[in-house]
Amino acid sequence: MKGLTLSQREQTRLQVLNQLVGHQISAPEAAVILGLSERHTWRMLAAYREEGAAALAHGNRGRRPANAISQETRQKVIALASTRYSGFNHTHLTELLAEREGLFLTRSTVRGILTGAGIPSPRRRRPPRHRQRRERKAQEGMLLQLDGSPHDWLMGRGPALTLLLAVDDATGIVAAARFHSQEDTLGYLLLFQDIIQRHGIPLAVYTDRHAVFQHNHTLWDEDHQTGKRIPTQFARALKELGVTQIFARSPQAKGRVERANGTFQDRLVAELRLAGAATAAEANVALAEFLPRFNARFGVPAAQTGSAYRTPGAGLDLASTLCIKNRRKVAKDNTVLYQQSSLQLFPTSDHPSYSGATVEVQERLEGQLVVCYQGKTVASRTAPPHARMLRGRGVTGLKHGPGMPMYASLAPSATDPNLDHDPQYGEALLRQVDEARLAWHSQCIKEGMERARQRGQQIGRPRVSEGYRLRPDFVIAQARIRQGDLTVGRAAKELGIGYATLKRLLDSTTPIPPHLQAKENGTAGNAPGVPSPPALPIYHSPGHWTRQGIIDFTDKIA
Repeated sequence: MKGLTLSQREQTRLQVLNQLVGHQISAPEAAVILGLSERHTWRMLAAYREEGAAALAHGNRGRRPANAISQETRQKVIALASTRYSGFNHTHLTELLAEREGLFLTRSTVRGILTGAGIPSPRRRRPPRHRQRRERKAQEGMLLQLDGSPHDWLMGRGPALTLLLAVDDATGIVAAARFHSQEDTLGYLLLFQDIIQRHGIPLAVYTDRHAVFQHNHTLWDEDHQTGKRIPTQFARALKELGVTQIFARSPQAKGRVERANGTFQDRLVAELRLAGAATAAEANVALAEFLPRFNARFGVPAAQTGSAYRTPGAGLDLASTLCIKNRRKVAKDNTVLYQQSSLQLFPTSDHPSYSGATVEVQERLEGQLVVCYQGKTVASRTAPPHARMLRGRGVTGLKHGPGMPMYASLAPSATDPNLDHDPQYGEALLRQVDEARLAWHSQCIKEGMERARQRGQQIGRPRVSEGYRLRPDFVIAQARIRQGDLTVGRAAKELGIGYATLKRLLDSTTPIPPHLQAKENGTAGNAPGVPSPPALPIYHSPGHWTRQGIIDFTDKIA
């Protein structure tokens, strides 16, 4: 058969069959050499005598397999991988093709189609290293690994975000995740709040040595009063919840959350692009839809059934635990200053005054400020503004000119019932006062500028080309420089401008205005056709060329 190619095994069979046909060996000996039964050897010999060497090749050689992927399907996979699912790795692409496109293919088939078309997987894995595996915790909720992953999650469509992750060590599922502006205390407190609301309080957390979890500065190492290490706000919250904090000394030690970050940077970025997320809120919505599928795909069963998460007790106030706490000293007027906000404390029967006491100010996750003293909440609201603040804002003591509105009526009153229901009510009124006063002030400035223009006054700083070139002293200096009586540096000092500015004015091709050019040439006021009078000689000042001298000289020329 022309063009027939035999494998090494088939060439061996051809050689043995030729010896059998030539009666060099017997059929039993040929069967032993080929590793076949004697009956099959006779069957192969009969086919060889009838068809020749072509009988030794497999019958399906050169035929298209019945289960082969059609060319249409191959082109569709290549088109989707190049357009809609561009940037997806082969495993993720295989799952989405089955889920969204109805193409049920194996990962190896998809990989073969794409590599054959010159489309490699975008994710490159480093060569494996030898290291010892750490045993997983036996039960879900015994240990959570926390980490933040700053990345271009929105691919330039929105702000920079950081993904905060909490991965269970026993099962590998993501207990909670959220997008935040950065890796900070507020973000991790919100993440831990999600964990407690969904699952409960874990027994321990495994983190790196980020400043959120541990102070990295020597000034924060110890409290000089107690001699103990000062915890961070997040570490203090974990201690109040009874959660053990374990620090990792390398990224490989908390490899589960690190690998989860890598998987999210690959899969979640593509999911966010498909969802069209462009803000943090939209990204969190897409993340909530992605997490169940991620946990179902990558989660593993724990060695022991059940959950080690603890249910929060009835007396536990999560809002007062998951917050920012700072100590402040109360002023003599029973006010507390906290981050440019002043809080007025109300007296009680037990404490008629808190003056001089040290209280705890809690900045809750929703932004509310709460004052506590000896474990009890103290009634408070936003304190009335200080007198100097009111004078600066123009609320009291205003001089009401013509057309100026009476803004003092907008100031919050101590008897205003809205202050009891909304602590921010007074601040809103003061902001309204500021905006109204600024609007009135802007209107007064515009009216004054218009009156000045009507009187012929110059408004604002003129441009260099519009200002100095129109001044008579500049025309005089220009003439003196042309005649060689004055240097450019000296003229710049007399005119009160910079040397480079004067050079630009002198080198400018912009012509001098006609009326000033007429003054310089001595033709101002002449009728057409009438010869100009002889130009006056240039006046040389005996001493320093002062501005008054320039004005006098200008009067002489005029």
